[in-house]
Amino acid sequence: ALINTNLSVLGDLAYDWPELKTMGIMVSVRQEGKHAEESDISVRYYISSKALTAKELHDATRSHWLIESMHWQLDVGLKEDACRIRVDDRAEVFARIRQMVLNLLKQEKSFKAGIQRKRMMCAMDQEYLATVLGSLS
Repeated sequence: ALINTNLSVLGDLAYDWPELKTMGIMVSVRQEGKHAEESDISVRYYISSKALTAKELHDATRSHWLIESMHWQLDVGLKEDACRIRVDDRAEVFARIRQMVLNLLKQEKSFKAGIQRKRMMCAMDQEYLATVLGSLS
């Protein structure tokens, strides 16, 4: 993470955003597989109304992307965005159930597949479902 708290370089933009305290750049490398040529480099730019150190910016972006990753897994693997439950606290209850299911499926290692395939396997194979639920005890 690279940060800049000297915002005078922004000129008029610093005047338009008086609460702006930090600009930051995060460079990340994601490697798929064992070979470096299969890696992906991305650059992300951040602004903040809080004065941050490079470590604080790194930690904040890391925790943000962990949450985004979890929401993506919940939506793709468990169709969370398609859920139309809106009455009382049922939406929150089902969200917690989906999070528990996601954790159980991620912990189960005997079937090497994604969350969606593991979920479908649980629906089709009672023995596999028992294996997944067996980690509760």
